[in-house]
Amino acid sequence: MTNSAPQPTIIHHGAVDGVTGSCHEYLVAPDYGILIDCGLFQGDEQGSGSKTDLNINFPIAHIRALIVTHVHIDHVGRIPYLLAAGFTGPIFCSEASAHLLPLVLEDALKVGVTRDEQLIAGFLRTIGRQLVPCKFNIWLDLPVAPDGRKLQFRLQKAGHILGSAYVEIKHRVAAKPFITVFSGDLGAPYSPLLPAPKAPYAADVVVIESTYGDRLHESRRSRIKRLEQVLLHSLQDNGTVLFPAFSIGRTQELLYELESIIYRLRDKKIHQHLRWHELSVIVDSPLAAKFNVAYQQLAACWDDEALKRVRQGRHPLNFSQLYTIDSHAEHLAAVKLLASTRKPAIVIAASGMCEGGRIVNYLNAMLGDAVHQVVFVGYQARGTLGAAIQQYGPRGGYVNIAGQRVDIKAEVITLGGYSAHADQRGLVAFIKGMRRRPQQVRIVHGDTAAKQVLQQALLEYCDDVVIG
Repeated sequence: MTNSAPQPTIIHHGAVDGVTGSCHEYLVAPDYGILIDCGLFQGDEQGSGSKTDLNINFPIAHIRALIVTHVHIDHVGRIPYLLAAGFTGPIFCSEASAHLLPLVLEDALKVGVTRDEQLIAGFLRTIGRQLVPCKFNIWLDLPVAPDGRKLQFRLQKAGHILGSAYVEIKHRVAAKPFITVFSGDLGAPYSPLLPAPKAPYAADVVVIESTYGDRLHESRRSRIKRLEQVLLHSLQDNGTVLFPAFSIGRTQELLYELESIIYRLRDKKIHQHLRWHELSVIVDSPLAAKFNVAYQQLAACWDDEALKRVRQGRHPLNFSQLYTIDSHAEHLAAVKLLASTRKPAIVIAASGMCEGGRIVNYLNAMLGDAVHQVVFVGYQARGTLGAAIQQYGPRGGYVNIAGQRVDIKAEVITLGGYSAHADQRGLVAFIKGMRRRPQQVRIVHGDTAAKQVLQQALLEYCDDVVIG
């Protein structure tokens, strides 16, 4: 890079007005840019598009590569539209993400675009040709710029979901090394299954998420205790406990924690007629079932605690009380059975924000019955059905599902400390832990209040903290 090369420009095409639609452009020169993530919007949030307008509405002729931090739909869901717009460059991601990404995109296409198997197979072949699996903690070359300048990137473990990474991009500016870090979604310390993220050594600019920038999570031990208490309370009247959860990440974490509770209390009673080992745990999501298998295939990525359980002969994601529902007919039968019989059960179903997916049928059938519970364990973006239930449920209000009013008589519970995202303490530690702290921090991926609170907290460690 020449001595006169200016600092790069960062353009946010999503995850600015809220927490979804992550898509950030790293513009090194007018004819050279890199995308970090390309995700769907949910609820009322938007940026260079919306949940109804999925086309890529920004120039991409100069985009030379896409780097994927992780495979949640709000980070990868617009990749099919990026390819349709003409992007033919490499798609870099971790090895585990390369394993999971085709599953996510196949499901997204079937739900939102087409069920034509030939079209989907053709798209997956295209994705397969462009995917470049990358090992963690190794500097790799990005495509060379037209003027010969060289850029490198490195993926580091983010601890959010299996395969999740934060990204370091390195090149020269004014003859000096220059490093930019994109956090992606950072995991909470002591999350199930995955090791916690470690701060990078140094950076000049950091683009950091702020989902929980204004909150502190409970400890893992107290979180599990609260989950146990919620289940004991909820199952006293033999209703169904509904957990809206994303198919990847949150579902596996919940199963891991539920297995722990059931294993520890297996011979004890929930109430007079029900013991813990008799409790049915139902995963009603074909995609989640595929991810459960993938998580087990990728067990080498698990943390030491999880691997120790496996060595003890336990099966954290495939225990004996666990049932998986695959076909749509089985799903409808399960909804009808649980709604009519009030059989005690735990149901985990997508989507995590109740924006489509099988959870909606359960909600439609069960929200009006006080015997059931809905337990939220993840962030609910503005304008989503999940956010509406969370807001109006405790007041005895109602929501609209498929154009029909549904009164909320079921108990609505939020386990706020149960998150795969770092809280304010974890986000600050990410910056504070650097040996050479950044010149600038750009805050994205959060609601306004969360961004503003995190901005104030980070000003102690960086003089230039801006809200993206």
